[in-house]
Amino acid sequence: MSKLVICEKPSVAKSIASALGVTSRADVYFEGGGWLISWCIGHLVGLADAAAYDDRYKKWRYEDLPILPAPFHYVVSEEKADQFHILRSLMERPDVTELVNACDAGREGELIFRLVYEAAGCSKPFSRLWISSMEDAAIREGFADLHPGADYDPLYQSALCRQKADWLIGINASRLFSVLYHRTLNIGRVQTPTLAMLADRDSKIVLFRKEKYHYVRLALEGAEAVSDRIVSPEDAQAIRDACDGQRAVCVSLVREKKTENPPKLYDLTTLQREANRVFGYTAKQTLDYAQSLYEKKLLTYPRTDSRYLTGDMAETASVVLHLAARVTPFDACPEFFPDVLALVNDKEVSDHHAILPTLELEKANVPGLPVGERNILLLVCCKLLCAAAEPFVYEAVTATFDCGGHTFTAKGKQVLSQGWRAIQEVFRSSLKEKPEDEDAEGVLPALTEGQVFEPVSASVTEHFTSPPKPYTEVICYERGIRNRP
Repeated sequence: MSKLVICEKPSVAKSIASALGVTSRADVYFEGGGWLISWCIGHLVGLADAAAYDDRYKKWRYEDLPILPAPFHYVVSEEKADQFHILRSLMERPDVTELVNACDAGREGELIFRLVYEAAGCSKPFSRLWISSMEDAAIREGFADLHPGADYDPLYQSALCRQKADWLIGINASRLFSVLYHRTLNIGRVQTPTLAMLADRDSKIVLFRKEKYHYVRLALEGAEAVSDRIVSPEDAQAIRDACDGQRAVCVSLVREKKTENPPKLYDLTTLQREANRVFGYTAKQTLDYAQSLYEKKLLTYPRTDSRYLTGDMAETASVVLHLAARVTPFDACPEFFPDVLALVNDKEVSDHHAILPTLELEKANVPGLPVGERNILLLVCCKLLCAAAEPFVYEAVTATFDCGGHTFTAKGKQVLSQGWRAIQEVFRSSLKEKPEDEDAEGVLPALTEGQVFEPVSASVTEHFTSPPKPYTEVICYERGIRNRP
């Protein structure tokens, strides 16, 4: 008797076959040791077009809307029909008594398998492989702990809901607006509101009218104090004239000790946002690189919304931390004692834990990876090391000065302990193109209340208000707009 394992991609099938010791391969599946292992090549089955329900829907007409199929019809992809028929023939083999859904452990992976299973008319029992890493050990552990397929029925229903919503909105809205405006207009559940958001921002940028304003600046020994914003150039010049060559007195000095805790580990969204800021990658590029690293067994499953690990992963995380610390450029980081427990929170982990490098990092030729994959892997290593490091501790200092009866302010920080930022700075320094430091703030010299600076040099700087910035993928993600929710 045999079990048929259905994967999402040939590369995953190959990894599973290797982990299970299945070496015999036909053109489209592996076989051996009571296992048959094949694949889907993505979506083999999808929703039928509107014309499949009625010939009149071949033409786009207002009076036919809305089109609300009941029930929905499914069809096999013409381009992938051969692979579907192969899977169906494997399902129908008399020696196959059970199936294993080994498609990606997420909503779309569940949908891919279920639609093929139902379109093939299969009724044999199936179980679910649910793993977060393509390492051999993780695969074997997953097969030793297969879950009943019915446990994932809610996930399947969620995927169907997403798929049908896309169809209903896409078909009906596209036809409606195309008929009304006499041109083909594609309307979608995700892309259309995103486009509206971009168009609104673009309008604000185009209509923006810049306004001039000024600052008066005092050059102090080792620091600079700045006035409030001044609209009138005459007022700014008058203050400058009143202060230049005069004495400035520190009338107030406020120190506040602050602690920035280490960042959390990456989920997919935060990884995509950070990769866009640091490397300029689009969300799709980042996902593609992360998915490739996952299939190469160097990264855990990337499609996760969790930023913590489960308690049973603490020991593995500790080993991976030490492996990451030996990867260039992190081998130049100051020595520290990682707090693995800071990464653990069982209540905050849903289907998959946060994104991590795997134990395969020990054998990996990181410099030999394609640039995109290498950058993403190093980004994940950096986040892991930072997340387990000590807090960044500093004093926020605000000094207020009086000069000629006018008030000026200098702000800065005095670092008490670099903590996790030391690791981040090592990584940042290794980059050819340095991303903008969002937290850059000057370090003030030692100041005391009542301290006098005499004489001071005053100057006026001219500035203009800025239009709203064009949206980037980072901003879209922060506003909750995703490629495919």
